Amino acid sequence: MNAVRRSALLSALILALAAAPTAAWADEMANEGGIGAVAALSTLLYGPVKLTYATLGLLVGGAAWGLSGGDQQVLSAVVNPALRGDYVVTPDHIRMERSLEFYGRDPQSRGVQQAAVVPPDASLESSDY
Repeated sequence: MNAVRRSALLSALILALAAAPTAAWADEMANEGGIGAVAALSTLLYGPVKLTYATLGLLVGGAAWGLSGGDQQVLSAVVNPALRGDYVVTPDHIRMERSLEFYGRDPQSRGVQQAAVVPPDASLESSDY
């Protein structure tokens, strides 16, 4: 009988020690899970609207490009805002740590610099250039 009690007591102690850290994290995990669920549900509503807007922007941009005689500036003025931007709502958007961009902007206007593509030195010595 003593061995059974000792085994049960040891099992209960191990379970209590294993559950102790999770009790402290329960509120944080529930909060993170809730934020993730809100982000996922928001994406289910926001995503199709953004995809529809992007598709219509691509169609209108193509028509504007054709009607303008192939002017690339007209195309990019219509297509860039429609195709760029966020398509998925993330937990950072829900926590308001990052802004949700429906209308996209050029990388230059966001302050993001695009790196120039420089060919390697060996290609400069090639007869192709």
